[in-house]
Amino acid sequence: MDQLWANRAASAEAAVTQRHLRRLWGLPGTQLGVVAWPPATQHKRFKTWHYWWQAHLLDCLVDAQLRDPRPDRQQAIVRQIRGHRLRNIGRWVNDYYDDMAWLALALERAARVGVAKPRAQDTLCHQFVSAWVPEDGGGIPWRKQDQFFNAPANGPAGIFLARYGDRLRRAQQMADWIDEVLIDPDTHLVFDGIKAGSLVRAQYTYCQGVVLGLETELAVRTGDDEHAMRVRRLVGAVAEHMAPDGVLKSAGGGDGGLFHGILARYLALVATALPETTADDTTARDVARRLVLTSAEAAWENRQTVDGLPLFGAFWERTADLPTAVGRQAASVDGAVNASEVPERDLSVQLSGWMLMEAAHAVSEESTGT
Repeated sequence: MDQLWANRAASAEAAVTQRHLRRLWGLPGTQLGVVAWPPATQHKRFKTWHYWWQAHLLDCLVDAQLRDPRPDRQQAIVRQIRGHRLRNIGRWVNDYYDDMAWLALALERAARVGVAKPRAQDTLCHQFVSAWVPEDGGGIPWRKQDQFFNAPANGPAGIFLARYGDRLRRAQQMADWIDEVLIDPDTHLVFDGIKAGSLVRAQYTYCQGVVLGLETELAVRTGDDEHAMRVRRLVGAVAEHMAPDGVLKSAGGGDGGLFHGILARYLALVATALPETTADDTTARDVARRLVLTSAEAAWENRQTVDGLPLFGAFWERTADLPTAVGRQAASVDGAVNASEVPERDLSVQLSGWMLMEAAHAVSEESTGT
C-alpha cells in the first residue's frame, strides 16, 4: 500500500467529516453532508441538501471503507443511507434519472462493504430499465417527462446495470447508443446529450468519466475488444483535450464541483481494471494512472490547511481560496446547482478533492503491486 496517498485520502475524509457531516434534523442514527462550509442556517437545517451530492458522499465513504475498513465507518455508511432516504421523504426515487443513477451506484458499492439495500437497488434498477425509449431518440432521459437524453444519465445508469443483476445487455445498448450518437468525430470526446433531436455539443469532464466507467465495465464483463477500444480512444482524448499539463480541467463549484472528481474516479477504474489484452491497453492504463496522480499532486500542493486539515481548490492547478459565510450561496436553477461566490465553500468541491485522493491511493496501490 502506498502510505503517502493513504494518509492524504484519510486527511481528506477527516476534513469532510468534521466540516460537513451532521445528523439529519438531529435524529439519532442519521447523517447527511451539509452542502456548504462555513454553513448558513438553512444548510444546517438541510433545507437544501442536493440528492446527487449526497450520493457521491456515500460513494466516498465506501472508497474510504475499502481503503481502511473500520466498524465506525460502516456505521457512517448506514447513517448516510438512512439520512438520504428520510430527507427524500422516505423514498429512493426522484424525478432525475442521473440523480438516481448516482445513488444506485453508491448503494451497489455499499453492498460490497456489508451494507446491502437490495430493495432500494431493485427499485432504482426498475426506473432505469423502464425509462429506455429508443423510439424517442434515447437512451434514457435526464429527467422524467423530458426529451433531453444525455451521457450523465445513461453513463452511470449503464454502469449500474452492468454491475447489477442480469442487465448486461441493456448496459451494452446504452454504451452503443452513446458511441453512435454522442462521440465527437473530431476530438473523440463525449458530447453532453441530444435534445429534441438536436445535439448539445458541450463536453464536460464527467461525461468522459461515466463513459470510461461504462466501457471499462463492459470490457471486463464481455471480453469484447470493441469496448476496450472505446476506452483507449477516450483516455487518449481526455489526455489531449481535458488535462492541460496533465491536470484535469475543472468546472468550478456547484454541481460542476463534482465533474472532474467523477472523471478521476473512472480514470482510476481504467487504471486498475481495464483488461491488458494488448500493449495499447497497458498504455491506456498507464495514461489514466498518470492523469490521476498528476492531478492529485497538484490538488494537494494547492490546498489550504484549516485546523490541520485540507481544503481543496475548485481548480486543482490553482491555490485554493478560503471561503467565508458571506457572499453568494450556491442555488438551484432549473435542475442544476450554481456555484457559491467562493466555490471552495461547496461540499461538491471538497468531495471531488476527497474522491481524487482516494483515486490516487487506488492507482498507486495498483502500481506497487500490493
